Amino acid sequence: MKKTVLDFWVGLFVAAGLAALLFLALRVGSMSGFDAAKSYTVQAEFNNIGGLKIRAPVKSAGVVVGRVTDIRFDSTMYEAVVELRLGSEYRFPADTSAAIMTSGLLGEQYIALEAGGDEKMLSDGDKLKITQGAVVLEDLIGQFLYSKGEEGAAAPPPAESAP
Repeated sequence: MKKTVLDFWVGLFVAAGLAALLFLALRVGSMSGFDAAKSYTVQAEFNNIGGLKIRAPVKSAGVVVGRVTDIRFDSTMYEAVVELRLGSEYRFPADTSAAIMTSGLLGEQYIALEAGGDEKMLSDGDKLKITQGAVVLEDLIGQFLYSKGEEGAAAPPPAESAP
C-alpha cells in the first residue's frame, strides 16, 4: 500500500515538472509580445544582414519596439529585404533610418531604429529608405591588416648607423 502511494506522488511530481517545462518552452517560443492586430509592418533593404535572424529584436533608444518577422532575398536588387513588425504604440517618422547592430562584441544582432524629423509617420507596408548593413568582423580585421601592410610597404627602411 505504501509503495503505491509513493509511486503516485513521484508520478504527480514528474508530471508537474513536465508541465512546467512545457509551459516555459511555449512561453519562450512566443516571446514576440506583439499582437498582430496591434502592430504594423515596415520593410527595409540591406546590402548585408550578417547573422540577423527572424524574431531578432527591433530597438529604438535601447527599447524593444518590434521584431523581425521575415527575411528574404530580392533577386532584382541583390539585397536582403527584412520585414519588421512594430508595435502600434510606437510611431516613427517616415525618414527613420535602420541599422543592423550587435549586442556587445560577439552578441546577437538586432535592428536599431533612429527616428528622423519628418512630420509624416510610417504606416503599414512602408519601406525604410535609409539603411546600414551589418558590420562583419572578418571584413574589419581584413581592412586593418591591409592598412597595416600598406603602412609597412610605404615606410622607408630604417637607416643603419655607423659605429
